[in-house]
Amino acid sequence: MTAQSLTAAPAAEAVQAELGRAARFRRYLRRHPSVAIGGGLLILMALIGIFAPLLGTVDPTAIAPSRRTRVPSELYWFGTDMLGRDIYSRVVYGARVSLLVGFSVAILSSIVGLTIGLFAGFVRWSDGIIMRIIDGMMSIPPILLAIALMALTRGSVQNVIIAITVAEIPRVARLVRGVVLSLREQPYVEAAVANGARVPRIIFRHILPNTFAPMSVQATYICASAMIVEAILSFIGAGVPPATPSWGNIMAEGRALWQVRPHIILFPAVFLSITVLAVNMLGDGLRDSLDPRLAKTL
Repeated sequence: MTAQSLTAAPAAEAVQAELGRAARFRRYLRRHPSVAIGGGLLILMALIGIFAPLLGTVDPTAIAPSRRTRVPSELYWFGTDMLGRDIYSRVVYGARVSLLVGFSVAILSSIVGLTIGLFAGFVRWSDGIIMRIIDGMMSIPPILLAIALMALTRGSVQNVIIAITVAEIPRVARLVRGVVLSLREQPYVEAAVANGARVPRIIFRHILPNTFAPMSVQATYICASAMIVEAILSFIGAGVPPATPSWGNIMAEGRALWQVRPHIILFPAVFLSITVLAVNMLGDGLRDSLDPRLAKTL
């Protein structure tokens, strides 16, 4: 066997492995179309926000009173608002705010809620104390809690993310705590305890990996909820600054002219609905694919 054939064999195996992964990925998308559709729409919205300056937009904050309340046309695709700002540009740039808030809240609340849920579920003496605090926070609707927190701070994207994250942490912590309570009674966990394994090793080796599936699904729903709450906060004037182009701000500014210029609210509402629908479809698809009981019926 020559040296050339020896080097070609690993390369051929790598190519075959890559083709096999691609085939499995395509088969997965065919079996779970919700993941494909929801993920595709979400990626499209993310690309719109990232490449907003390259999509025929202008300065979304530029005011032109002489061009106010124009209807959609070839020059102004989505029309203009009462200050003459281009609604198309504001809607496209508004995708950045909504997606940033949604993804940030989902990541931060998942990390903090996961930590609290793991501690409350596995350390028995802390369960009662932590869960009573969580129950108290969950007794307040998330939107009201976010409004109360925003009332204590000035309007900014960072403060909106923090306020919504605090409101969403209890939901994550309660979910993780329930998963941990069921896992710690499993035979493999009891065997690890009997063998003298320390608590950190048991949590990171046996408990934490089994929380990733429900956490992934929950994170998608939190992302969708965070985008809706951000739009509500901006709509009532308690969210991001009015000058910042966000879908909630655009709808808030157009509500006074809803009957005569409905396009001011229509276009940001459509984009928000499509984005939330995409995230929910992705979450439903992940739930179906990660739940072994549902996977057997598919």
